[in-house]
Amino acid sequence: MTDGKPEREGFAGPVGEDEAEAFLRGICFKTGPPRLLGAELEWLVHDLHDPTRPVAPPRLAAAADRMRALPLRSLLTIEPGGQIEFSSLPTDSLAGCVADLSADLALARAALRELDLVLAGYGKEPWFLPGRVIRDQRYDAMEIYYDRWNSAGRTIMCRTASVQVCLDAGLEEPGPLGYGRRWRLAHLLGAVLAASFANSPLHLGRPTGWRSTRQACYAHMDPGRTLAPPEDLEPRAAWATYVLDSPVMLVRSGDERPWDSPQGLNVRRWARSGRPRPLTPDDLTYHLTTLFPPIRPRGHLELRMIDAQPGDDGWVVPLAVATALFDDPQAAEAAYRTVKALTDTAGRDPTPRNRLWLNAARYGLADPELHAAAVICFDLAREALPRLGCPPAVLTAVDEFVARYVDRRRCPADDLLDLVTGATGKENRP
Repeated sequence: MTDGKPEREGFAGPVGEDEAEAFLRGICFKTGPPRLLGAELEWLVHDLHDPTRPVAPPRLAAAADRMRALPLRSLLTIEPGGQIEFSSLPTDSLAGCVADLSADLALARAALRELDLVLAGYGKEPWFLPGRVIRDQRYDAMEIYYDRWNSAGRTIMCRTASVQVCLDAGLEEPGPLGYGRRWRLAHLLGAVLAASFANSPLHLGRPTGWRSTRQACYAHMDPGRTLAPPEDLEPRAAWATYVLDSPVMLVRSGDERPWDSPQGLNVRRWARSGRPRPLTPDDLTYHLTTLFPPIRPRGHLELRMIDAQPGDDGWVVPLAVATALFDDPQAAEAAYRTVKALTDTAGRDPTPRNRLWLNAARYGLADPELHAAAVICFDLAREALPRLGCPPAVLTAVDEFVARYVDRRRCPADDLLDLVTGATGKENRP
């Protein structure tokens, strides 16, 4: 696993199409025995005494300053709407990853409590409408780009949070731990994970009609940067093709001027034409940070389809389940067979616009196909976790999640929906 930043290597000057393709093929999957894992935890920030009360920008700025002063093990990022993200360093054990993030979150919660603020685990802000509080060239250009499509991009930027699980790409050789199988498993399993952990059903306190409004927003955004790469290609070729054909969101100026957000330009045309200026290795690696498919290869695999989870330690369950289903060979093979049979009935394109993914976002585990697959996958993960040295507290959290949600065909979103049952018969659009 890399440190989570795009690597820059191989070219010193302007990049042509062939060089760009070779570069992308070379960095997308760093192969070897699966050993490292990590997580990126995004959180909304709420008022301690009234979670439905909007948090003013000065309070969010104070929270960000307080977080930056803490002695954290994780990388800290403040997102455009004031969301706080903790990105763990790669570690070789689930127990180590959980311990590091738990320690950082304990520090953060104590510091925020002094400001009458708390970290809130929802996939999308359920009560109010946060605006953008970070003003810089990147987010200014992103906002211009997204607004050409619809409002979904602004929602993703400023009003959503997730649990992102990061796992090694896998072996070069075929088999349950091979990178090709793990890439395919990630796309097949993604809808099951999205359904199981859906936790964003509200907009301004009212049901949207989706268990994961966050995932629905991704489905309504620019498909050239949010849908999955083509399935009919070898994974390295699929990713290179996806990146080269993806729209260019922004062209950096190199100074304090606003960054350009061109229309109708993709990376392939940029490399061929050299316009608006020659494509550089820096441009190519930066472009990768503007792509948001459900699984993003960054040397390792980044699983991006999981909503932020409720409670102080709800995030440990998706981290543990995903790790078990990928890194335990027995569980990985059985999970692959389970979800492959499921998606064979749903069509060949496992993307957020595919029926299966849309059902995951809309219904969660109320969907019978997804529920049946989730039961099997959670059982497989539970059997595998002791083999991976899972701490007892994490096993307990998984057991409680299964009893509360999976066994009852529910997901965390259903708890929020219960709070507003009968409050309105209308559904707001995401």
